[in-house]
Amino acid sequence: MNPYTIYRAQENNSTGSLQVNVVSAENNFPIPDAEITISYTGDPTSTLEQVVTDASGQTELVSLAPPPVDLSLSPSLEQPYSEYTLMIRAQGFEPVAISGTQILADTIALQPARMTPIQDQVSPDVPIVIPDHTLYGEYPPKIAESEVKSVAETGEIVLSRVVVPQTIIVHDGVPTDPTAPNYYVPYGDYIKNVASSEIYATWPRETIIANVLAIMSFTLNRVYTEWYRNQGYDFTITSSTAFDHKWIHERNIYESISQVVDEIFNSYLSRPGIRQPILTQYCDGQRVRCPNWMSQWGSCTLGEQGYTAIQILRNYYGSDMYINTAEQVSGVPSSFPGFNLTIGATGEKVQQVQDQLAVIAGVYTAIPRITADGVFGEQTAEAVRQFQRIFNLPVTGIIDFATWYRISHIYVGITRIAEYS
Repeated sequence: MNPYTIYRAQENNSTGSLQVNVVSAENNFPIPDAEITISYTGDPTSTLEQVVTDASGQTELVSLAPPPVDLSLSPSLEQPYSEYTLMIRAQGFEPVAISGTQILADTIALQPARMTPIQDQVSPDVPIVIPDHTLYGEYPPKIAESEVKSVAETGEIVLSRVVVPQTIIVHDGVPTDPTAPNYYVPYGDYIKNVASSEIYATWPRETIIANVLAIMSFTLNRVYTEWYRNQGYDFTITSSTAFDHKWIHERNIYESISQVVDEIFNSYLSRPGIRQPILTQYCDGQRVRCPNWMSQWGSCTLGEQGYTAIQILRNYYGSDMYINTAEQVSGVPSSFPGFNLTIGATGEKVQQVQDQLAVIAGVYTAIPRITADGVFGEQTAEAVRQFQRIFNLPVTGIIDFATWYRISHIYVGITRIAEYS
């Protein structure tokens, strides 16, 4: 971040917020009492804030200065976000340095940090560097593909139905680069990362929904058609904007985007008579023009004009585009019952989620311990509220679709059923 951007951030009346979430890379358990020093990336020697994580491995919300919000609502040559450097230290763990955490006006940024237990007494500080956002930096434009893959093109299609995968294997480079690492990323986390890299969290909610749907449909097309595996590769998708969309290792995400993904993560886009999710391609619509694809900046304008997500999508992809839902979600103990669980509910599904919350409470001790008796009472509601607070969900005490699957995701993660990298 250059000195002018720092000046604009300091002079601006808007604020952005940052929460850092620190876990052990060994077991995904939260790390309490981690010390985080925050500075401007353009001036890393000047400390702005120092905070400490709580029992859930989280910092309080830290108010930080961003540039004016209008810079992220229309194309501009000026950087619309401020960048911060984080130095994270915790007893018994290797220090972590993150450079380039992006703060937008009027948003909550969530920065994950994974710490490795100390192997040696001395460890070099090798920073994680978050590159420019795709709408601000220079990235290669998408190489056009057909939106529906035929069997002749891709080989045998392995899947007979659309399934939300447990894990996405991301090749962090172009497909032909054998030196690029592969990362195993939980599906929902992957979508949140890409959306936070491709659009701005300040955009209208319906615009965010439209873009998230396009990102998920594109990703599920890669999964469904086994696109890269049928070419002899051992990954699901790449981080290259020329071939897929941008994923950035260890970047921060945003609460508004995270909540949208949690609410609709089993959705995708389809056309009548076509089984596979549509490969919904898009571009920024300013530096790169893409007829018949979605314009990201154009979708922001339509959202500001009151268009709904499906209206935005049909404006670009045609009137025969529909929102569909996957038949199965992989890697979870049980599927959502189809209705919200709240005070007064009883039965097997209640007991199941109580069991999961009890396990999670053993690690996230701010969640009160409850008895798994199959009865949804006030104690269960309070446990749900604390879970929602910790995991950045709307705090209602009700187990809706988003809360059900987030509980499942965290339960699977801390019981090491899931495959993490």
